Amino acid sequence: QVQLVESGGGLVQAGGSLRLSCAASGRTFSSYAMGWFRQAPGKEREFVAGINWDANTDYADSVKGRFTISRDNAKKTVYLQMNSLKPEDTAVYYCASDASPFRRVVVTTRYDYNYWGQGTQVTVSS
Repeated sequence: QVQLVESGGGLVQAGGSLRLSCAASGRTFSSYAMGWFRQAPGKEREFVAGINWDANTDYADSVKGRFTISRDNAKKTVYLQMNSLKPEDTAVYYCASDASPFRRVVVTTRYDYNYWGQGTQVTVSS
């Protein structure tokens, strides 16, 4: 059983920064891609960023140039550095683990991820 625990959310003013962390346990972390998704009230859960086992990354257009995903396999942790935050970034942020190991591409649909964290709230005030 895989467990994912997010941390680092909070309240920040527009233009500020936050770094989210997601600590994993339960299987070989380095073999699987990891993703960050977010869900705002009344909206669907959407892909934010992903990083595969080979450190290839992909981002939603809305966060390109502002967010950076990274991973530390020794610590079994994935990070999301969020800069130049905007009020529209307000959401609950979830980390997720890919269902398939050693995938060559970063998958961006939620149905390709089979383990999820509990979420961490990010609120950006204007």
